[in-house]
Amino acid sequence: MTKAKKVAFLLANDFEDSEMKNPFDEMVKNGHETVIISLKANEELKGKQGTINYTSHLGIKEVAADDYAAVIIPGGKSPSHLMNDADVQAFVQKADKAGATISAICHGPQVLAAAGLLKGRTLTAFPGISGEIEAAGGHFVDKEVVVDRNLVTSRMPEDEPAFIRETLERLGVNAW
Repeated sequence: MTKAKKVAFLLANDFEDSEMKNPFDEMVKNGHETVIISLKANEELKGKQGTINYTSHLGIKEVAADDYAAVIIPGGKSPSHLMNDADVQAFVQKADKAGATISAICHGPQVLAAAGLLKGRTLTAFPGISGEIEAAGGHFVDKEVVVDRNLVTSRMPEDEPAFIRETLERLGVNAW
């Protein structure tokens, strides 16, 4: 059994339901402490498909990146609500600098692009944002999962099994 680690979920309204629920449930199932971070604490956050809601545990101004072994950024429209926030950008920059696993799916890499973390990195995402990735200095590839050092990225809900597997492996869980 691996040592439980603290995993941050960066979330805002209109997240892609399964891209939050499935990784979140797997982190919990594998014994990791999950913390939902949004722009404000105790914020009610609704999935864009309407199948699930979450309440944020902490606001972005209350957290320190050093406290987390991993940061997961679900897709949907949530990243567009988070990406231009200076505190969100500083959080992911510090997590990246510390070598924390940063897993972003679908539109999640928009947050990484806005934070200036893609220069020279290879990643995937929802194909519709490939231009944003390239403009931010990243190299876009159309694959179900891409790992570049501490970044784990995937394209869409269908890629969740590979996305979750790679994220868990970086947290020390070898069998999923």
